[in-house]
Amino acid sequence: MTIPPAAVALSSRLPAVGTTIFTIMSNLAAQHDAVNLGQGFPDFDCDLRLIDAATEAMKAGLNQYPPMIGVPALRQNIAAKLAAIYDAQYDADSEITITAGATQAVLTAILCAIHPGDEVIVIEPAYDAYVPAIVLAGGTPVFVQMSIGEQGYAVPWQEVAAAVTPKTRMIVINSPHNPTGSILRTADLETLAAIVRDSRILILADEVYEHMVFDGAVHASVCRMPELVARAFVISSFGKTYHVTGWKVGYVAAPAALSAEFRKVHQFNVFTVNTPIQHALAAYMRDPAPYRELPAFYAAKRDLFRNGLARTRFRLLPADGTYFQCVDYSAMSDLPEADFAKWLTTEIGVAAIPVSAFYNTPKESQIVRFCFAKKDATLHTALARLALV
Repeated sequence: MTIPPAAVALSSRLPAVGTTIFTIMSNLAAQHDAVNLGQGFPDFDCDLRLIDAATEAMKAGLNQYPPMIGVPALRQNIAAKLAAIYDAQYDADSEITITAGATQAVLTAILCAIHPGDEVIVIEPAYDAYVPAIVLAGGTPVFVQMSIGEQGYAVPWQEVAAAVTPKTRMIVINSPHNPTGSILRTADLETLAAIVRDSRILILADEVYEHMVFDGAVHASVCRMPELVARAFVISSFGKTYHVTGWKVGYVAAPAALSAEFRKVHQFNVFTVNTPIQHALAAYMRDPAPYRELPAFYAAKRDLFRNGLARTRFRLLPADGTYFQCVDYSAMSDLPEADFAKWLTTEIGVAAIPVSAFYNTPKESQIVRFCFAKKDATLHTALARLALV
């Protein structure tokens, strides 16, 4: 097939973007019958009550377009939850919007807020959807790399402050953090507030792992700090919280003025989100037990996995949140991260993600990321294979 030159030119908007590392490693895992601890999704099912609620909604005829901003009951329950957990007062009608997953929320927030010439500070390693969205909006990503020490990964706030210029329009933060498993604490948010005070800088707060914080720590949500709430898009994900990543439903909480701009893009992006699933989530989230019990649920899996890895030559980095465990493999190989991850998949039979894939600027630290959101039997199988490395 001959492609017209004009059509070829259309492909250059994201010239550096190819197939994601998650797709590459999952395909490789399938080809080699490897245990897939790469891509971040559970291999166990959700609560059957949630399935029943979705079925009931479909049978009740709730199958046509819902309101563009989301089913009222779901928005109201989200607002009530944010008030109960974080003492944050969001208006369900003007400040909560239901999205087709967190990634759509990220894209929409950036498209509505960033204009050509604006700079956006991105803290690396970073989830791979942030930078393409910034580029599509015509913005310029400005990168600050996290430090790595004995306590794991940390945000160097002095460097973040130094990266701020008159063109800075947004700072993207993510806590609990993918891929590192680190978390921000109250002192971090207080420092961030000082950096953006008296500025026009907005905050995009990716908090999709908000209910996966361990060892008695409390999630330091932007929602807890009114000074930051006033300038923030706070994003979360039902897929992560309820083990239904394939449902692709999330939400954005933002002040009315920001939400109004968000919705201008949202209505032409996806317009609205799966109706019966929204009703199912609204019914299910009336019971707080599933998300209240989530820290203990995933902490047990983390501990099982870490205890097994402790008997290998991997050096464990702290895992304070999310369902990811990063490990340093420098004691066993000199291979670059991408090559080591492929070797681990093809030769050992366990798929991981190279952390270097989360950097736009080159960074090789000989660290890979495992996902422990798996059945215990899956983790035991993976650990038996990793013991051979």
